[in-house]
Amino acid sequence: MTDALPRSTRIGYAMGSLATGAFGTVPGLLLLPYLTDNLGVAVGVAGLLVLLPKAWDVLLNPVAGRISDRTRSRWGPRRPYLLFAGVAMALLFAGMFAAPMSQPGWAAAWCAIAFFLTATAFAFFQVPYVAMPAEITDGYAERTRLMTWRVAILAVAILVSGAVAPLVVTATGGGIAGHRWMGGFVAVLIAVGAIGAFLGTRNAPISGLTANEPSLRAQLAIARRNRPFVILVTVFVVQTVGIATMLAGVKYVADHVIGRPDDGATFLFACFVGPALLVMPLWNRVGAVLGKNRSLTLAAVLMSIAAALLVTAWWVPATVVYLIVAVMGIGYAGQQVFAMAMLPDCIAYDTAKTKRRQAGVFTGLWTAGETLGLALGPGVFAAVLTLGGYLSSAGELVVQPASARWAILLGFTVIPAVLIGPITVLLSRYDLTETKMDAVTADESTRRAELG
Repeated sequence: MTDALPRSTRIGYAMGSLATGAFGTVPGLLLLPYLTDNLGVAVGVAGLLVLLPKAWDVLLNPVAGRISDRTRSRWGPRRPYLLFAGVAMALLFAGMFAAPMSQPGWAAAWCAIAFFLTATAFAFFQVPYVAMPAEITDGYAERTRLMTWRVAILAVAILVSGAVAPLVVTATGGGIAGHRWMGGFVAVLIAVGAIGAFLGTRNAPISGLTANEPSLRAQLAIARRNRPFVILVTVFVVQTVGIATMLAGVKYVADHVIGRPDDGATFLFACFVGPALLVMPLWNRVGAVLGKNRSLTLAAVLMSIAAALLVTAWWVPATVVYLIVAVMGIGYAGQQVFAMAMLPDCIAYDTAKTKRRQAGVFTGLWTAGETLGLALGPGVFAAVLTLGGYLSSAGELVVQPASARWAILLGFTVIPAVLIGPITVLLSRYDLTETKMDAVTADESTRRAELG
């Protein structure tokens, strides 16, 4: 294995973010309003339908990680899942919005079951995918470069899926029929990302095999003893809940706060993701100066301040709202880059200490936490809407009470700000620096020399 990776491998690996970004974005953005405003599902029930399939992934992800750890194939332990689980995820996603029945109740049940199956396929794609960086390079700085490419394409995926998907719904007639076309569009993005990652990593180095822990419980115990990992995953999951809560409110804010139901969601997403693509190289330089830990804190604080400022969305022009969202997008780019770059460091630290290949366990827990955060976000937002008295409908125009509009605004601003920023206090206890990683590697080299 080598520290540096060729650019083709970096780009090839990053292609998988088309799949993860599309699946992570569109259900959180459109599934809740699809259920409440097109199928007439009560907002509380709709929140559960969005939450439960992803909550299932919380249980499934560690299992998927252990299975991928034990996989032996000519394509390596992870790449088979990129292809087969990725293609299955694409087909099932299209099926989520393609119910053959017209009755809202049955269509909602179909959507929930298809979402459950899609989430299952996603677990077997995401966990091996996230495990790969720790196994294809030993370089501390190279992992940041690899994650920079990944987050850049992730930003593209969020932009294309999040901004274009609402336009596809509108352009194809809206309602249930428009959502069917949108489901097909997003399915193509997922398939392109999954197949691209599979093909693009065909020349990536594969780490040597080492012994696994004898049981899943033993592996989870090892993960709990990895203090840097526990701190990092806690911060990341709480921040993900905040981001997902905001994401769930985009369509509602466009409709009921800034009064742009046709294109407001698209503009909000474009302003969130577009600047992120431009500042990615800047965040790479910031990380080189401040280190990953401080850079992650800076990015999260920037996001939190911007989210709090969005509480003015009712009283300022839409252009000001878009500018504030752009600032938050800049913070989001940094938050994703450094959190994802620090995860492989935690895994490599564990590997050096235990001499075992168990990256799948750590990434299984990581993706379980991320999936839980993405699921809880819409659930939190749905709960806020319920408290505000939001009125569901089966496609007809409904005038929402003032309490519901206030609930939309607070769920989109104050709650994300509280979740994203203060939790970074925990990072003061994260001590896995480049110097410490080098020391661990040196100790392992000395041990091997003594044994040899």
